[in-house]
Amino acid sequence: MAPRPRGLREDQLVLGELPPPDPLASAAEGHRARLRQRLLTAGPDSVADHEMLELVLFLALPRRDTKPIARALLARFGSFANAIAAPLNDLRAVDGMGEAGAAALKTIQAAALRLAKAEVIGMPVLNNWDRLMGYLNAVLARERIEHFRILFLDTRNRLLADEAQGRGTVNHTPVYPREVVKRALELNATAIILVHNHPSGDPTPSPDDISMTQEIRQALRAVSIALHDHVIVGNGAWTSLRREGLL
Repeated sequence: MAPRPRGLREDQLVLGELPPPDPLASAAEGHRARLRQRLLTAGPDSVADHEMLELVLFLALPRRDTKPIARALLARFGSFANAIAAPLNDLRAVDGMGEAGAAALKTIQAAALRLAKAEVIGMPVLNNWDRLMGYLNAVLARERIEHFRILFLDTRNRLLADEAQGRGTVNHTPVYPREVVKRALELNATAIILVHNHPSGDPTPSPDDISMTQEIRQALRAVSIALHDHVIVGNGAWTSLRREGLL
C-alpha cells in the first residue's frame, strides 16, 4: 500500500480531499518567484544585499524562510561581500544557517574569486594593474590573519601562477627567501610580485616588510629572477613598495 501523504487524515484520503493551502508557504514562494524574476529581468543591481543573500540561500534551504537568516547575516557582517567572505565558524553561528547555508555562501565566494582570477591569469599583469589589484583585494582584503602570496610571471610578464606561500598571525607571516627562489625556478618564472595583506586594514609597509622584501630581492638576483613589486593589501586600499620608492 502506498504511504499516506503527509498531513492528510484517513477520511480526507478516502474522499479525495486536499488540505487547505498554507498561506505562509504560498506567500514565501511568491516572494521567491518575484525576486528571481527581478534578478533575471532587471539585473543584479536591482537586488539589494539582503535579497541577494536570500537568493543564494533559497538554493540551499528550499524549505526555510530565508529572509530572517539573510537579515541576520547582513546585521552581523555588514554587506553581502563580507558575509560570503566570513570565516566558516562565524557563518555557522548564525541561527538557521547550518552546513548547507554556509556551503552555499562559500560556493559563491569561490565562484567570485575564480571569475576574478580568470581576468588576470595569462595576462601581462603590469599592463593590467587595476584589474590585478581588484583580484588581489577580492582574495585578501577581508582576511583576518596575514596571508603571503606570490605571483609568478613569464618573460612577457604574463601571470603563470598565483600561489599562497604562507599564513601567519594577525600581524606576521614567516617567509623564507630560499623557498621563494625554489618555487620560482620550478615554475620557470623570470619575475615575481610579492603580495600580502594587513588585517588591520592599513596597507602601510612595516620595517619588517621592507627588510624582508630586500632579502628576497637579493636571493632572486642570484638566480637572475626579477622582483617587480611587493604589494600590501588593506581593507579597500593597497600600497606598492615600488611606487613608494622602497624597492
